[in-house]
Amino acid sequence: MTPLILVLGAACAILSLVHLASVAVAIMRIRASGAVLSRDQDEGVSIVRPVCGLDNFAEETLLSSFLLAHRNYEVLFCVAHDRDPIVPLVQRLMTNHPGVPARLLIGNHAVSANPKLNNIVKGWMAARHQWIVMSDSNVLMPSDYLGRLLAAWKPDTGLVCSPPIGCAPQGLWAEVECGFLNTYQARWQYAADALGFGFAQGKTMLWRRDLLEAAGGIRVLASEAAEDAAATKLVRRAGLRVRLVTAPFPQPLGKRRFGEVWKRQLRWARLRRDTFKLFFVPELLTGALVPFACCIMCAAAADWPLAGVALSFLAVWYGAEAMLASAAGWQLSLLSPLAWIVRDLLLPTLWVMSWLGDDFVWRGNEMRVASRSSSA
Repeated sequence: MTPLILVLGAACAILSLVHLASVAVAIMRIRASGAVLSRDQDEGVSIVRPVCGLDNFAEETLLSSFLLAHRNYEVLFCVAHDRDPIVPLVQRLMTNHPGVPARLLIGNHAVSANPKLNNIVKGWMAARHQWIVMSDSNVLMPSDYLGRLLAAWKPDTGLVCSPPIGCAPQGLWAEVECGFLNTYQARWQYAADALGFGFAQGKTMLWRRDLLEAAGGIRVLASEAAEDAAATKLVRRAGLRVRLVTAPFPQPLGKRRFGEVWKRQLRWARLRRDTFKLFFVPELLTGALVPFACCIMCAAAADWPLAGVALSFLAVWYGAEAMLASAAGWQLSLLSPLAWIVRDLLLPTLWVMSWLGDDFVWRGNEMRVASRSSSA
């Protein structure tokens, strides 16, 4: 074989082994969820939920705030404007569940270009408890939601997070979004966490109030375009770790269009590129496309049957993802393999496009990533 073919073969083997190793790590972490033990049920927790507009499954996800097993918690719903269509739903849920302390806070504190952070500030300031959870409105909270978060807190912890796990998809593009969220992004987050450098994700973040206040308070999260990137860097500077729950929480998706999925993934890609460049650069190699191309070129040079090699590669690569989805109880259907292939075909284009611009739109707000050099 020529040196080029040897290099291609080695690249295919290495990338495939890394893929399989990340799957194995994620499976081990998810299966450890049976060992979760809750802290004291009387320990007070404040849940801050920013709300904006009526998302798919809004009633189901917000209702879950009132059905938690924890005995001592409050819910603070934060909305920027009293004309927001989500307000009547929140008010009705609070009226129907008087046994759970809950408040609707209206107003906006313009501490950053991030509208979500601006919405959250008032909730942080109004929270009564030492433990504070920031949870997006589209997170579906299981009854043991707070127990899982508190159980993940160790002496070296500065923040506990959960990657969102897509569920209840309707149609191909929602399946593709599940493919991005579940067996791709969540998998790599658990691999990073296992190596000791976990990343925060803003869907769910459990803080201990004194730690964030000692670093300058919630306004410090305005130092980056995304509050979770700022949180990651803040925790690492303090010599602490970002940890993940062993069993992450679902986000029901419903119907999705291609444009919605593309804009959301491009926004996240540009934010990762801006805030963690050293970790973002290798993302080009994390999908199946590069190792598959290397595999096919090697097979052609060796005069092996291309169809058989291609099918074998795809069976191993996506079979591993199917094993992870099955073991974790994540979305797995007849559409899943097609969705994973579509995702991996999109990944190189997303990676390239992330370098070609700084702007993105979040809930109708035009924003830009920061124009600074920010490596991990």
